[in-house]
Amino acid sequence: CAVHSRVQYSTVYNPSEKVHVKMADEAVCVGPAPTNKSYLNMDAIMDAIRATGAQAVHPGYGFLSENKEFAKRLAAEGVTFIGPDTQAIQAMGDKIESKLIAKAAKVNTIPGFDGVVKTAEEAVKIAQDIGYPVMIKASAGGGGKGMRIAWNDEETREGFRFSSQEAASSFGDDRLLIEKYIDNPRHIEIQVLADKHGNALWLNERECSIQRRNQKVVEEAPSTFLDPVTRQAMGEQAVQLARAVQYSSAGTVEFLVDSKKNFYFLEMNTRLQVEHPITECITGLDLVEQMIRVAKGYQLQHKQQDIPINGWAIETRVYAEDPYKSFGLPSIGWLSQYQEPLNLSNVRVDSGIQEGSDISIYYDPMISKLVTYGATRGEALARMEEALDNYVIRGVTHNIPLLREIITHPRFISGDINTNFLPEVYPEGFKGHQLEEDKRRELVASAVALHITAQLRSQKVLGNLRVSSTPVECNHWELCVELGERRHVADVTKSGNIYTVEVDGNKVEISGEWNLASPLLPLRINGKHRMLQCLSRDISGKIVLQYLGTSFKLRVLSKLAAELNSYMPEKVAEDTSSILRSPMPGTVVAVSVKPGDTVAEGQEICVIEAMKMQNSLTAVKQAKVKSVHCKPGETVGEGDLLIELE
Repeated sequence: CAVHSRVQYSTVYNPSEKVHVKMADEAVCVGPAPTNKSYLNMDAIMDAIRATGAQAVHPGYGFLSENKEFAKRLAAEGVTFIGPDTQAIQAMGDKIESKLIAKAAKVNTIPGFDGVVKTAEEAVKIAQDIGYPVMIKASAGGGGKGMRIAWNDEETREGFRFSSQEAASSFGDDRLLIEKYIDNPRHIEIQVLADKHGNALWLNERECSIQRRNQKVVEEAPSTFLDPVTRQAMGEQAVQLARAVQYSSAGTVEFLVDSKKNFYFLEMNTRLQVEHPITECITGLDLVEQMIRVAKGYQLQHKQQDIPINGWAIETRVYAEDPYKSFGLPSIGWLSQYQEPLNLSNVRVDSGIQEGSDISIYYDPMISKLVTYGATRGEALARMEEALDNYVIRGVTHNIPLLREIITHPRFISGDINTNFLPEVYPEGFKGHQLEEDKRRELVASAVALHITAQLRSQKVLGNLRVSSTPVECNHWELCVELGERRHVADVTKSGNIYTVEVDGNKVEISGEWNLASPLLPLRINGKHRMLQCLSRDISGKIVLQYLGTSFKLRVLSKLAAELNSYMPEKVAEDTSSILRSPMPGTVVAVSVKPGDTVAEGQEICVIEAMKMQNSLTAVKQAKVKSVHCKPGETVGEGDLLIELE
C-alpha cells in the first residue's frame, strides 16, 4: 500500500498472517481464520476502526472491497472509503444491473439473459434460447468465483448448482445470470481513474487471457493484440461507463475481444485489481496514491494525452498450487524456505507471506505477484524467466513450473493466446517441461557435477584415511545416472572448477561457483548461464533438481552400484481404480453416495471446497460403493481416503 510518510498506517489482521502486521504502525486482530469470522465480519472491522481512530479505509482487492453495505457503514461513522461511491459499487457490483447500464451508456455488450435465473430448469430453457455455449456466472461475483461454461443441458444444470453454491459461499448472494459464451476470446481490461469533479481517464489496457478456471494466471501490459484505434475505442467506452455511474477512484472495465477485434463488456471491478502493478509500470502512475488523492477530494493531476505506454510489463501469479492437477489445485503447508528474486533489476514482488508462513485452506492460495518490466516485451519476458528461476519456495507445492512453461511457449511469445490457451496447449493436462535431448544431457551433467562436488567436500571434511594415508585427489569418474525410465552413462573429468561430462557420447562442460548450502546453483553449461535449484539430495545418490522451472528426480550411482541396483525389487504402485482420494486439502461440501450404491463412470461422488472453489469428484469406473470415509463439513487433507469401491 502506498502511504504518505506522515500518515499513521493501521491494519486489521489475522494472527496467521504477519507480513502486513510488521509493516503497520498499529495492528488489530479481527478474529480467527474463517473469513466470515474475520475479514468479512463488518462488526469486528468497525470496532478496529474505532479503536485506532482511523480516518480512512483502503479495502484492498477482495473481501469487503466491493461491498456497498461496508461502504455505507463507513460513511455513517464519518470514515472515508478509499474507493468509489456506494451507488457505483451497487450498480457495477451486480452483473445484471451493470449490463443494463452499459447498454444505456452505448457500451458493447454480450447477448444474454438480463434477469435473475432462479432454477436449473429455467437455466436450461434460457441457455437453449441463447444458443450453446453459454456462461453461467454469479450476479454479485468476481475473480472467477461462481462461473461455469456449459455446452449442453446437463452441463447447464450442473453449472447452475455449483455456481449458485460458490456464489453463496463467496459473496453471500446466490443469484445467477446467463449469457452467450464467446468461443476463443481474449480477456482484455481497461484501467480507469476518475475523480469527484467529473474528470476520468483510461490508463491503457491489460491482457489477461491466460487463465485457468476463469481465474487469471499471467497478465501483461500493453496487449500484443490491440492496435491504437481499438485501444482508444475500448478506453473511451470504459470512461463512458465510469461517467454513467459517476465513478470516482480507480476501477477496471473488463472486455472479451474476439479474433476480429470486436469487444464486449464483461464486468466492471469497482476496486483495485490484483494486476494493477503492470499498469503502474507502463504509465508511471501509483494507483494507490491516486485512489487516496481522489478519496481526499483532489482533482486528477493528469490529462488523457499525458498517459503514456512506456515499455512492457508482465505479471505472473505465483500460487501455492499443484499445476499438475487441473492446472492448479490448492496446496497447503509451511514455507520452510522462501527467497524472492529481488536481487534482479526491474523485478517487483508483491507478497503477503514470509519464510515460516503457513498456507492454509481459508484464503486464496496466491503467494505473490511477480512483476518484471522491460523496454520491450522480449526484455520483460527474459527478466520473468530469470526471476522464476531465482524464486525459492520450499514447503508447499507451487505453480512456477507452469508459469515458466507459459512464458517460454512459442504461442505465448508470438502473442497467439486466448482464454482457452492452457487446455489447447496442454490437452492432456500439464506434465512439466518435456526435455529435449540436449537439455536432458545438460540436466544429467549438472546432477553429476553436483554429486561429485558434494563427495569431494565430504572427503575434505571427513578425511580419506581409510583409502590411503597419502591424499590423492581424483579427477576422473565413471558414473550412471537414472532419469525417468532411462539410464545414462557419464564419463567425468575435472580440471579446476570445470567439469567435462561425456553423456551418451556427447560432451557437456559445467562450471560455476558451487555453494552447496545455497538453494540456488548458478552454473555455466556449455558457456550459457543457467540457474538451477537443488531441492534435495541424499547419500544414496538421489538428487531432485529444479531445471527450466520443473523439478526432476535423478539418481547418480557408480557403475557397480548401478549394476547391483538392477536386482532390487520395484515398489508396486497403489491401485487407485477402486478408491477415491482427495486431490487437495479442503472441506467436504456434499457426499452423493452411500455404501451399497452403484455408481456409473463419471458420476459425481462428492464435492470438495478449497479456497472458496467447489470441485466435483467423480467415479473412474462403474462399481458398487464399498465404504464412505467422509461426511459433509469435514476437513480433509490431500491424499485422504474418501470413498472405496468394490
